[in-house]
Amino acid sequence: MREQLEHLVDEMVTKGIRYDDAQREFEKRFIAHVLLKAEGNLCRAAELLGMHRNTLSRKIAEYRLRR
Repeated sequence: MREQLEHLVDEMVTKGIRYDDAQREFEKRFIAHVLLKAEGNLCRAAELLGMHRNTLSRKIAEYRLRR
């Protein structure tokens, strides 16, 4: 997995993707994946992510994700 990550980071840098954009996209996809795994259960997803459910709710709204 480490090699895949290194390759991805290298590719993103080569394509000129900025750190802020990469961070936002990663967070958005990570949260979406956990929400899917938690079957839309906000409390369970927040627990899996290690964040408060209010923070998760704010991020869901910010990224316009569906529960």
